[in-house]
Amino acid sequence: MRIAVISDVHGNLPALEAVLAAIEDDDVDLTVNLGDLLSGYVDPVGTADRLIELNLPTVAGNHERQLLTFGPERIGMADRVTRQLLGERHWAWLRSLPPTRSPIPGVLAFHGTPDDDLQYLMHTVEAAGAREATVGEVLQRLGDVSGYSLLLCGHTHLTGSMRLPGGALLVNPGSVGWPAYADDEPFAHRMEAGSPHARYAVVDDVSGRWEVSFAAVEYPWERAAVAAEGFGRPDVAAAMRTGRVA
Repeated sequence: MRIAVISDVHGNLPALEAVLAAIEDDDVDLTVNLGDLLSGYVDPVGTADRLIELNLPTVAGNHERQLLTFGPERIGMADRVTRQLLGERHWAWLRSLPPTRSPIPGVLAFHGTPDDDLQYLMHTVEAAGAREATVGEVLQRLGDVSGYSLLLCGHTHLTGSMRLPGGALLVNPGSVGWPAYADDEPFAHRMEAGSPHARYAVVDDVSGRWEVSFAAVEYPWERAAVAAEGFGRPDVAAAMRTGRVA
């Protein structure tokens, strides 16, 4: 079985199209989408239309939950912009997305952790910033995932994998559409891919156990940056151009 894994598109349709074109050459059996689909400053509606058309096995991320449940006093700018643009067809699709799913037996897909779409799984944030999580931290956050040999997560926008005790593989494909951001919770930190490429992963079990390869795809990121500037977000535009926080 050969599976392409995408996550954190964030409404960046040019990046999504480039990744989809690359995946076509990868001879995969299935593509799984790990959430944070639309909220962003490039083309939320076009992205929604494309993803609805594709009908990929998809889970909801924290931004889908926020779009559907947060009041105007709590919603962030990316969600606010997106909320204003979506139509009922898009809302119906968002409401249909589960927080976790098993697209095939033995594989579990989710956004942050299986129980928390805001929790970093493979990174830990401390007063000094973000660091890679230990195996013990990852296992505690995962909870009981016995019976799964492949675990797919997103949320941090950074690629990574970890072989867990017992042999299961944990994979984060990185972000298709937003390569760097800064956050203040629980401490100020930056998550930076270091380049503007659109990222995804391919996993296969041809060796007898799951293995992963990562891909970074060129796309017209200047177009995405200009779109972000049009929404009044030069900081996001800078991240689109460099993969770093300005």
